[in-house]
Amino acid sequence: MSFATTKFAHPIPLSTTAARSNDHKPFLDPFKATRFLGSTHKFRFHPLTNSNHINIHRRSAVVAVSDVLKAKKPKSTSNLLITKEEGLELYEDMVLGRAFEDMCAQMYYRGKMFGFVHLYNGQEAVSTGFIKLLKKEDCVASTYRDHVHALSKGVSARAVMSELFGKTTGCCRGQGGSMHMFSSEHNVLGGFAFIGEGIPVATGAAFTSKYRREVLKEADCDHVTVAFFGDGTCNNGQFFECLNMAALWKLPIVFVVENNLWAIGMSHLRATSDPEIWKKGPAFGMPGVHVDGMDVLKVREVAKEAIGRARRGEGPTLVECETYRFRGHSLADPDELRDPAEKAHYATRDPITALKKYMFENNLVSEPELKAIEKKIDEVVEEAVEFADESPHPGRSQLLENVFADPKGFGIGPDGRYRCEDPKFTEGTAHV
Repeated sequence: MSFATTKFAHPIPLSTTAARSNDHKPFLDPFKATRFLGSTHKFRFHPLTNSNHINIHRRSAVVAVSDVLKAKKPKSTSNLLITKEEGLELYEDMVLGRAFEDMCAQMYYRGKMFGFVHLYNGQEAVSTGFIKLLKKEDCVASTYRDHVHALSKGVSARAVMSELFGKTTGCCRGQGGSMHMFSSEHNVLGGFAFIGEGIPVATGAAFTSKYRREVLKEADCDHVTVAFFGDGTCNNGQFFECLNMAALWKLPIVFVVENNLWAIGMSHLRATSDPEIWKKGPAFGMPGVHVDGMDVLKVREVAKEAIGRARRGEGPTLVECETYRFRGHSLADPDELRDPAEKAHYATRDPITALKKYMFENNLVSEPELKAIEKKIDEVVEEAVEFADESPHPGRSQLLENVFADPKGFGIGPDGRYRCEDPKFTEGTAHV
């Protein structure tokens, strides 16, 4: 599969003439021309030009995997999109992500977690579709919705849950919490609480890979970086600056937009002049692709091509995955702004259910095999909670670690001890 031939992705040419010419181009009415699956009927748009102009570049609606395969049902395993082993791996990873997040909700409401916790339910096809194609040496940069990205990259459920509990056994020793998952061992560059923060870090990691290969002559360094971020980030300056640098230097990076149609309570269609984010790629000289982010098989096919391009030294790709979060923005969000009918519509397009249906229809797996995976995951998640609950909290002496490169003068007193160990430190009367 390539971007030029795929039926479910929508690339646009890299030719600057074709991409930038305004000749005979009608006015773009985003609420008429863009067929997002969200509830666009509530919005009204008043064009500034002739209302008789009609956009002829409408893209087709995103469809589920079962619809794509109706016209051409595979007759043999050679025509299948995945093997049995691949299907089981994808299913296990998505079920792990869903079960882990459901458990997080329980633990949050029981007072085991503090601060903001943003869950990933509904978006599992994006994380699994991309990350399970990466090598251990490849890097991932995440957002505040980062638990499942870390799990997909290989960070243990124990380490992620412990971090959420603020325990020393967490992947950041309890100092990161929900929004800051990091693992140098697994090349997870971190979750970032402010939108857009992770994109420059990911761009820097991609530059490192290129520098090692071309300047330091490490011929085997073909490492790729994948940067995940949401639709709300795509109006921020870091996004445009890093697309420019990545294209200019042909960096081995894939920019993945997890467009769940809502930035907290702001509809993507109300906040963006042209809601089709994938179009911004060719503006900087890289392919832009739109794909159904509720379908792990489609995401996986696009991811193969984008990661392959980066690994071959052909430069970056911008991929817009249209997906949906099943829960509120965070567990503190009552989620009253979204239309219940919209939420019900997306619930019927659950990515885990879609993959399960595909595998059953093509005789790849049996019900007992999937039940065994689900039972295994339940045990893993339960054990992670027990482990996290029994783990110790960080000591006071850890408070200023990983804050300053050299804490002497502030973090460490004349006696060589951490100032935070002074009994009066938390009273605001310790001598600094």
